[in-house]
Amino acid sequence: MYVGSFLYTPTCQSAEPNQIVMPQSLVLASNNAGKLKEFGALLALLDYQVHTQSEFGVPEAEEPFATFVENAITKARHASRLTGLPALADDSGVCVNALGGAPGVYSARYAGEPKSDLRNNEKMLADLAAHADKSAYYYCVLVFVRHADDPQPVIADGRWDGEMIEQARGEGGFGYDPHFWIPALQKTAAELTAEEKNRLSHRGQALRTLIEKLR
Repeated sequence: MYVGSFLYTPTCQSAEPNQIVMPQSLVLASNNAGKLKEFGALLALLDYQVHTQSEFGVPEAEEPFATFVENAITKARHASRLTGLPALADDSGVCVNALGGAPGVYSARYAGEPKSDLRNNEKMLADLAAHADKSAYYYCVLVFVRHADDPQPVIADGRWDGEMIEQARGEGGFGYDPHFWIPALQKTAAELTAEEKNRLSHRGQALRTLIEKLR
């Protein structure tokens, strides 16, 4: 079938006998290096040739909304409109229960501009210092659009529970990972291997759900 101006044919099928079918291109609506690294492994499960929006010179979209899903839809449509390709976008963040769900959708810019993981973590820990409840969770919404005006975007989400600790641990991950403690594993998200994190994380959960919906 046609999606926008592109012919979509699943890679597991051939349109005609002996015809080589090329994978459909997909643009990932993110310039976040940490996310791109994680998605690189996770998106191997999709029958798409994945490109980052930076390959097309697409600037970051505005994220003016108070919900993850609205921001993810906005980013997906933005990338698709400027590239003419199907697009996948995520909006995610850490939600600390004692802070009323903050930083939430503002996780990347919690301490203001320019964006800084170090300053974001410092602010989060300072805001949380007076609270006994350190429970928190990572949340992710993924949105896939076949074209910029897709009336039925495919949406999936995932949640990863843990708690925030004051002392940073681990060299992996990004964002709040060095402070995000998983009690069952006695490790922070930054101490997990890439394979462990992809299996457990909010982003990994959401992408597996999305893949099932796309099949």
